[in-house]
Amino acid sequence: MGRAARIHSSEDARRLAKARLPWMVFDYIDGAAGAETGAVRTRAALDDICLEPRILRDVSQRALDVPLFGKTAQRPFGIAPMGMCNLSGPGADLMLARLAARHSVPVGVSTVASTPLEQMIETADGHAWFQLYFTGDNVGSFKLAQRAQDGGYDTLVVTVDVPEVGRRPRELRHGFTMPFRIGPRQFIDFAVHPRWSLTSLAAGRPRMANFEMEGFEFDRTESRAKADWDTLKALRDLWKGKLVVKGVTNTEDALRLRSEGVDAIQVSNHGARQLESAPAPIHALHNIRDAVGPDFPLFYDSGLRSGEDVLKAFDQGANFAFFGRVLQFAIAAAGEEGLHRLWEILSAELSTAMAQTGRVGLT
Repeated sequence: MGRAARIHSSEDARRLAKARLPWMVFDYIDGAAGAETGAVRTRAALDDICLEPRILRDVSQRALDVPLFGKTAQRPFGIAPMGMCNLSGPGADLMLARLAARHSVPVGVSTVASTPLEQMIETADGHAWFQLYFTGDNVGSFKLAQRAQDGGYDTLVVTVDVPEVGRRPRELRHGFTMPFRIGPRQFIDFAVHPRWSLTSLAAGRPRMANFEMEGFEFDRTESRAKADWDTLKALRDLWKGKLVVKGVTNTEDALRLRSEGVDAIQVSNHGARQLESAPAPIHALHNIRDAVGPDFPLFYDSGLRSGEDVLKAFDQGANFAFFGRVLQFAIAAAGEEGLHRLWEILSAELSTAMAQTGRVGLT
């Protein structure tokens, strides 16, 4: 039996990825801030939400497509921006871009992607959104935003929940750094995971391609605390397309963002990777929807593991959802075949949940 055939859920993908990846890489992808109680709380909040079964409704014809910024996405979920995806497997960035093209869903292209943003949007057949981190003086940030705009991106996702990078002890214990560096501890880790090492390291050291092309390095630990509402206004003036602000859990912040002219808000706690004590974002999503009203676009990420989770997010007010690390686990477990396998599983889980709750669509 091939590795992809052994995936029947996102947890299967995670289990297989854990066996295959070096400890350092797995803990970088899987880890969360502090003692990881925030990740537990995020997941528990999703688990506590029930879906109400309904009976004797004709649900034989179900549709998974939803409108998204004037277009039609074939699934109500896309691919969250994730940095250094190629650590999960050689060419992972481009696998995700091809998946986005195949299903007409957005792939978030991280500021710290391992593949240049121009190549990503070309491979995704235009279905790519650029994700921006503010930098210390914001000069590099605005240069990247302009470059993305010049490169054909029509949606910018600015992540605002990392004024300082959260401490994630699991990756710190392994000496994980960006840019990626290999020392004696990492060498031993790679040596005892030869399947990953032979394929991944042979493809070259993972890099932050967008910054290499700008001629400087991205310092992951650099403070981004200077960014404020004036910074956002300047970015809104620069960016001519759709502007999404990601990393919002506070209702007052959401209302101000709407008044500042952003086009959508992505409710998220960064997968509990930044502030351990942050609230469960699925609850924040419900509160923000009540505050902004029924028509303002709200997206959701954090903690999603199944198609049923997507349905729960829609029930709490989301218009679209994003999967993150589970897709990297699928790639680590079984390459591009594993990625497509998990994507179809997530789609089937959602479709089945819709049937069992009496729904034929999500709009």
